[in-house]
Amino acid sequence: MDPIRNPFAPGAGTPPPELAGRDELRESLRIALERARIGRPAKSAMLVGLRGVGKTVLLDRIRMDAEAAGIHTVRVEAPEGRSLPALIAPQLRQALLRLSQIAAAKDYAVRGLRALAGFARKLKVTFGDIEVGIDYEPEPGLADNGDLEHDLQALFEQVGLAAKSAHTALAIFIDELQYVEEVQLAALITAIHRTEQRQLPVVLVGAGLPQLRGQMGNAKSYAERLFDFPMIGPLPPDAARRAIEKPLEDEGVAITESALSQILQVTQGYAYFLQQWGSHTWQAAQASPIDSDAVSAASVTAVAALDESFFRVRFDRLTPKEKKYLRAMAELGEGPHRSGDIAGCFDAAVSSLAPTRSSLITKGMIWSPNHGDTAFTVPMFDEFMKRIMPSDDWR
Repeated sequence: MDPIRNPFAPGAGTPPPELAGRDELRESLRIALERARIGRPAKSAMLVGLRGVGKTVLLDRIRMDAEAAGIHTVRVEAPEGRSLPALIAPQLRQALLRLSQIAAAKDYAVRGLRALAGFARKLKVTFGDIEVGIDYEPEPGLADNGDLEHDLQALFEQVGLAAKSAHTALAIFIDELQYVEEVQLAALITAIHRTEQRQLPVVLVGAGLPQLRGQMGNAKSYAERLFDFPMIGPLPPDAARRAIEKPLEDEGVAITESALSQILQVTQGYAYFLQQWGSHTWQAAQASPIDSDAVSAASVTAVAALDESFFRVRFDRLTPKEKKYLRAMAELGEGPHRSGDIAGCFDAAVSSLAPTRSSLITKGMIWSPNHGDTAFTVPMFDEFMKRIMPSDDWR
């Protein structure tokens, strides 16, 4: 098989050749954005799910759909250690500058840029990482109180008024939203709430790990009424099958039913793993149709590649105690597991492990599906932990 023609794309947010199984969600968000554009109530959305289910890919595809329809968009990723104002201010500046080129929106957009100047200057004291170009002098009293929640509301209002006067909408896309601190998350929720109250065409589409729903509820109790929280999970069998078959068909390559079933079984329908196995199977295959022997050979190299990249990059960020905690979870199986059962592996009190558990949640390694339960955020991580810490020395 020609490696240059390999159609599969295992990567961080790399678009797959066939985005299968997500059409319904894309359509629902298209409708929400179009409703916002004409001034009708439209819910913002948070895409939540484990690592490797394709949240980033889906977020970017929804953004592409919106841009193609003439809706203005901005996109940020919220890494650990950066403030939300620092991330969002430069993007809002770009949006306002674009809107200022539209005659009907110019005055509102310029006022928005004045609001942004006041916002950045005042909050620079609190958030030292804010760096944004200043195009106009601030307007005294506009988004310049130095209080993030109040000022972000005022800034979003100005952006919304500019978008409304341009007969468009602004869609704000934020990935890895679980890393935003609670106070800043509360300010973001409040700002979106304000634009909704004023029927301004601003929609937030975020993505994050499953704990994001609880984090938003803790930040603002009304968050679950303000947002939809579609759970992005493994692809259903038909969609997973299409994610493998369609790219192969486009290259004039067939795959046997047994080989395809083998891929679906080992990947469990997770979008990233489908791409990983598809790519390695292509490399292992000698000719069309691809058979089970190629999948078996690919499984060895695919697991090795995951261990050295997808899994290892997360493992290397852990402290020794955190590694031991995750190894104890792996010993118990896929999960979720009760905190008491995990503590039992250490012969320790649950309370003594609470700081470690909390740190792992903050790092995005685990989450709590229910009170007292703990589960991995990375599929198949239990098997990786057993491979990388195989003996009983961890005990």
